[in-house]
Amino acid sequence: MARIEGALTTADENPQQSFRITILNSPTINAFAFPGGYLYVTRGLLALASDASEVAAVLGHEMAHVTQNHGVQREQRAESEEIAGQVVAQLLPDDRVAGLAALAKGKMRLAAFSREQEIQADEIGIRTIGEAGFDPYAAADFLTTMQDYNDFLTGGSSSTKAVDFLADHPSTPQRVALARQRASAFGPEGKVGERGRDYYLNGIDGLLYGPSPSDGLMRGNTLLLPEIGVQFTLPQGFTAENNGGIVQAGGPQNSAIRFDSITDDGTGSLTDYIASGWVTGLDAASVQAVSIQGLDGAVATAAAGKWFFDIFVVRTKGHILRFIVAADKRSTLAPITSPLRNSLRKMTDSEIRSAKPLRIRIITASQGDTVETLANKMDGVPSPLKMFRIINGLSDPYTVQAGERFKVISSR
Repeated sequence: MARIEGALTTADENPQQSFRITILNSPTINAFAFPGGYLYVTRGLLALASDASEVAAVLGHEMAHVTQNHGVQREQRAESEEIAGQVVAQLLPDDRVAGLAALAKGKMRLAAFSREQEIQADEIGIRTIGEAGFDPYAAADFLTTMQDYNDFLTGGSSSTKAVDFLADHPSTPQRVALARQRASAFGPEGKVGERGRDYYLNGIDGLLYGPSPSDGLMRGNTLLLPEIGVQFTLPQGFTAENNGGIVQAGGPQNSAIRFDSITDDGTGSLTDYIASGWVTGLDAASVQAVSIQGLDGAVATAAAGKWFFDIFVVRTKGHILRFIVAADKRSTLAPITSPLRNSLRKMTDSEIRSAKPLRIRIITASQGDTVETLANKMDGVPSPLKMFRIINGLSDPYTVQAGERFKVISSR
């Protein structure tokens, strides 16, 4: 990171501005900046980037936010909109429609203003990385990779953003095309700038991938909790994401599963806990104590709006594990809840010892290797072939050359 930062600082439009870069221990894909030159990038973003030029593109973009005072401008604009909204509410205390309309218009203006900032940051960032000697086309390349990764996790839903960076930095085809157009000022694609792939790959070899071990390790549809000593498996057809120990999974027939855990002092009954108010629409008569795979537990049902819920909790090793199964039809719940509960079990000592976190590993292609043979070296991730292409920014088709280096995700 120091090598990238040093090159960018010398090319920045405001050489008097100093920057401090912090790498956050988070699996999410994100980067952001605060006034004063404080830049933050997650290890999740570093794992996704293919080379130094792509990280430089992200940092150059965020540096532009700082040098152009975008953060200060956004705060000032937000304060102005809030004051305007309060005035409307005071002038028209009984006209809720007018108040809501003013608020909606304010949010639209803020969104448009933010988009203008993003376009400006793109332009300055691409110019900065190009002048710093990096490949200016890396900005468009990484925007494309992030969008591909987001589509992979969300099934291509345009209304869902799994990559946090995309929530504030939308990756549209028009924006990617504009980024390539701006990069062309430095020369034709593939002919200008340094990618910095080798030294970047050396730097991220062994980087933790995904949630920290304390948040649980996803292996396919099974979540291992080695620090607690239990595991469970989501039913077939569910796709899960583990974000900081909160597992959210979508499944067939408009169904979903949510899991998390909280620390527990061991006092009080689980039936009292499940009825303590953290579940909306709880059917109090449904709450009962049960044993779930030898663990103390409690179950209940609930309903809210058009949704029906099965809830169950278990207590183990200073934690309460909380499971919520949701569906828009009550009949859909049992075929999901039953196998989920039955899959919950204690891990053996051997399983706990062998539960290793996923890491980025750098491998070198041998003669005869293909994308498929290299993807087979991945483990612990869904659709290894698709994931291998995405994390390495590969086109389809792609011909592997002996001696090329690639990222794989593996627990080995």
